[in-house]
Amino acid sequence: MARVVIFGATSAIAAEVAAIHAARGDALHLVGRDDAKLRALAERLAHARPQTTRADFDDLTACAGLCEDVLQRSSGADVALIAHGWLGDQQKSEHDWEEAERIIRTNFASAVALLIPLANHFEAASGGRLGVLTSVAGERGRPRNYTYGASKAALSVYLQGLRSRLHPAGVAVTNLKLGPVDTPMTHTHPKNPLFARPEAVARDIVAAMDARRREVFVPRRWAAIMPIVRNTPEALFQRLRFLSGR
Repeated sequence: MARVVIFGATSAIAAEVAAIHAARGDALHLVGRDDAKLRALAERLAHARPQTTRADFDDLTACAGLCEDVLQRSSGADVALIAHGWLGDQQKSEHDWEEAERIIRTNFASAVALLIPLANHFEAASGGRLGVLTSVAGERGRPRNYTYGASKAALSVYLQGLRSRLHPAGVAVTNLKLGPVDTPMTHTHPKNPLFARPEAVARDIVAAMDARRREVFVPRRWAAIMPIVRNTPEALFQRLRFLSGR
């Protein structure tokens, strides 16, 4: 039985990850922003008797204390997943620093504020698995989401350094680069065949963390698509409206 802590547990994807661990008999600690959603998820997974904690991840100064409290109540952790995020309003962020700062704070700064105490815990324990949801949006700046993408790109670079730092301690750090998923966060986006389902994405996330993989595209098809997007010369990229358009 593993001790599993999930931050952002009430998101559609993280809830399915929690369900997989609950079915395994793992000890769960679910951390989320919304009390009602936390209660609903805890009721859904009542057979696993999960612990729950409500938290505002954007309160950066409180993140260290949050992790300390969660880890103490859970008697430590073997697995931790950081799954919260926020798309924000791209066009507003281009003209309004407060919107841009909120996107960066939620997707990058708050993740780092959690990663620092979690990394210290796993390093001291000489083991563990740490996973973080990033995005294929971080592979290339595109007009439709470049503020969000930049925050995820920064997080990916941070994870590269963290992974090398923690490698001697036997700690696995998995960067989970998600393509678009049909969830409430993308409810306003026109759907196409590239959108994945939360249940399938959750299975891929758990499998990647079990295998202690370093970086993985979820679903796997994005591993073939993103090198083309990333490496297309900018002069050509800007003429291809399906890539560079809004």
